[in-house]
Amino acid sequence: MTVIIRFLAPWLLAAAVAAAQAAPYLPPSDSTVLERLPERAADPRARELRALRSRLNANPNDADTAARLARAYFDLVAAEGDPRYIGYAQAALSPWWNAADAPDAVRVARALLRQFNHGFDAATADLRAVTARTPTHGEAWAWLAAIAMVQARYDDARAACAATAAQASALIVTACTAAADALTGRATAAAGALRRALEDAADASPAERLWALTRLAEIEERRGEWAAAEAAFREALALGLADGYLQAAYADFLLDRGRPREVLALLQGRERSDLLLLRLALAAKAAGAPELARWQADMAARFDAARRRGDATHEKEESRFVLALQGDAARALDLAQRNYAIQREPADARALLEAALAAGRPEAAKPALDWLDRHGVESVALRALAARLRGVR
Repeated sequence: MTVIIRFLAPWLLAAAVAAAQAAPYLPPSDSTVLERLPERAADPRARELRALRSRLNANPNDADTAARLARAYFDLVAAEGDPRYIGYAQAALSPWWNAADAPDAVRVARALLRQFNHGFDAATADLRAVTARTPTHGEAWAWLAAIAMVQARYDDARAACAATAAQASALIVTACTAAADALTGRATAAAGALRRALEDAADASPAERLWALTRLAEIEERRGEWAAAEAAFREALALGLADGYLQAAYADFLLDRGRPREVLALLQGRERSDLLLLRLALAAKAAGAPELARWQADMAARFDAARRRGDATHEKEESRFVLALQGDAARALDLAQRNYAIQREPADARALLEAALAAGRPEAAKPALDWLDRHGVESVALRALAARLRGVR
């Protein structure tokens, strides 16, 4: 159960974190320093990384250790928001990166990294190979559900959620299913089911509660239930777990409520994360904070660096950046269109709708408008944008 939560939590880091490595970094020698983590010697995460690196250096063909090291790095992306760790994770798996007969542990770890870089088809193939051999592999099913959600394949997502029941708790199965139901015309029922599951899960781990509460907060926010959404966000934050996705989601909630100074306080010292730096820059602009120029320049430099690497996984975030902070609606729309062709979650739809509206090109928003209507998506913000676009002549 812990394994499922550990990797299900962001509902796909690929959809949330900008500027990931486009290809694995291969160090020239074993003595190359890959990174220096801001860690204390007694930090359990630091000890685990050091032990795994040492073990893999001693036996580079140890697939199990390589998979564990890759996943430990992947955890750091969730906690810290620093996408460099994706490259380090890929380097750990490099002997098996293209292996058709890779062990299940490697296939799952490889799938996580592939989906992060928007290689959804390859990731799905890896995960389906695992579930074909082990039908009760809950983690593989959980990630199949997550990828299906990003691609708006909601029936597939529900089926994969149900398949996680062999290993997951009732809370996690309910939260997984609720995420799909909430985007297919059943948001009120989904919120109610998830709230009851949280009440019944007194023994749930903090990680389980964080994931379920974040899903609940997002559903309530889309429904326009601001007080309920904020209560869920705050309860999740009070658990004290490092989670960049949760912080970014709550920051967006605060920005939409016109509370940028609270964002500056919430994310203080988190500039290392591309995901959170974007929110800091948006909050600085709204609040007239003196850090705006520096943060805006830093964010632009990071997007430029990603582009030079040939990395296109950051287009949703860059669309938001160039629209809100650079005022380039045409470029924002181009980025949002390219992003929406790959992933279709509510935040992706919002980026496309906002850019199309700013550019005065309502026809460009048709894919997102069709998605809203086809699935009966309940979202106050998205429906308001759709009404404005349909009013443009």
